[in-house]
Amino acid sequence: MALRSREKMLLIFVLIAIAILAFDQLYYTPQSREISRLKDEVKAADLKMAELLLLTKGVETVEAEVARMEQELKWLTARTLKGEEFRAFLKHLAKESDPLQMKIVSLTLYEEKPFLPEGKKEVSALGYRKVTVRMVLHSTYAKLGTYLKEIEELPFLVNVESLQIEKNEEILPFLKVTMGLNIYIVSL
Repeated sequence: MALRSREKMLLIFVLIAIAILAFDQLYYTPQSREISRLKDEVKAADLKMAELLLLTKGVETVEAEVARMEQELKWLTARTLKGEEFRAFLKHLAKESDPLQMKIVSLTLYEEKPFLPEGKKEVSALGYRKVTVRMVLHSTYAKLGTYLKEIEELPFLVNVESLQIEKNEEILPFLKVTMGLNIYIVSL
């Protein structure tokens, strides 16, 4: 059985088609799937890298904030007297209470005790005690402004919690001032 040239040509084309189909099924399709899988992995890695980049920027921001707060803490620590806060506050008050411009009517202080479980020592976990001072004084407006500005310059932390200014006809030219201050005393 001899094959004619047409049949030989057809047989060659069939063998080429089978070879191409075998190449496609055995090599090209698995490699396409592998390439697609690798592209998906690259996209996932890019997303993860972008997320990590955002996190590192966040960490850098937090580190800068921590450094700023450490500097502020160093500044406050250097500015704060250790154990002499209340004595310095009273000296400042005595120096500033000029009888012609500022008269102290009452001065009440109390220390806030932190809540501690039974059997624990009375040392604050933060290393300071909070003393609240309630003052009633008669002062001129200018002297009150000067006094409040100079409280800021004291060598320890003082927080003006409340300030009430009233005009009273009985004590003119003075104003009646009710002030609440919090003084933070460093525990030794």
